[in-house]
Amino acid sequence: MLKGIRAELSGDILQALCDMGHGDSLVISDRNFPSDSIARQTRLGRLLTMENIPAPQAIDAILSVFPLDTPIQPSAGRMEVIGKPNEIPPIQQEVQAIVDRAEGKPSPMYSVERMAFYDIAAKAYCVIATGELRFYGCFLLTKGVIPMEDVR
Repeated sequence: MLKGIRAELSGDILQALCDMGHGDSLVISDRNFPSDSIARQTRLGRLLTMENIPAPQAIDAILSVFPLDTPIQPSAGRMEVIGKPNEIPPIQQEVQAIVDRAEGKPSPMYSVERMAFYDIAAKAYCVIATGELRFYGCFLLTKGVIPMEDVR
């Protein structure tokens, strides 16, 4: 255990988050997403897991150490509901609240059509599979930078 690091964050996940650079993206997936096959196509090339927790809890833990990209571009994305691109299911509403809290202001997630999400996910840095059972619990997070004055 490390002081100040949430227990949900394994050493492998912390290493991947640290190794990512500005503009790299990661996928947080639910149990229905083809996580392993997509993860094999990513830069990391293997699946990371947070198996026993829901996606919102995983994202909350990740955002405790992970800077999202600047407000100039979208930094958090969600998989669209098939045929209803403007529908935001409860799980996505929960994650939106977590993103807003982490950013300290409203930071609307962008939506990605399901098949396009798979294509984007395959080009991500890594995939982190969660134990999320609800549909549409798949998200993209793009890494930002930490200003020099915020580095301890």
